[in-house]
Amino acid sequence: MSEVVIRSFEPSDAEWLVAQHRMLYARDEGFDESFGDLVAEILQEFVANHDPNREAGWIAERDGERLGSIFCVSLSEETAKLRLFLVTPEARGSGLAQTLLETCTGFARDIGCREMVLWTHESHRAACALYRRNGWTLMSSEPARSFGVDVVEQHWRIDL
Repeated sequence: MSEVVIRSFEPSDAEWLVAQHRMLYARDEGFDESFGDLVAEILQEFVANHDPNREAGWIAERDGERLGSIFCVSLSEETAKLRLFLVTPEARGSGLAQTLLETCTGFARDIGCREMVLWTHESHRAACALYRRNGWTLMSSEPARSFGVDVVEQHWRIDL
């Protein structure tokens, strides 16, 4: 089996990324179609308007099969936001999530950001444990209704 390659996101990856988010979040979280629609909007905005000097997306793949993604977008000169972090079920537990997280935070550091933030849900226990192990701090946790289900939204941050 070949090694996993982390490469730059290409617009041709968008359809796969939206489909994976729709399928996995519907299956695992019960999310409705509005979640996939949000992912599609985020990707359309990124493709159309991202600043390649301050924003990037990465796709993990092995033998041409996509296994995950992560994006870094700029909120300000000093703050970056982690977005669209996904690892497919077959790649979970392999260390790929750690590699993707390090790729994204390293990029944010390299462009001069002093902090990084993200938004997630409490139900993503493995991801939240990963953030905590890597020095992220939970800033807020609030019940909400999103994507057709009751969730607990969380905001995390890290000093870079």
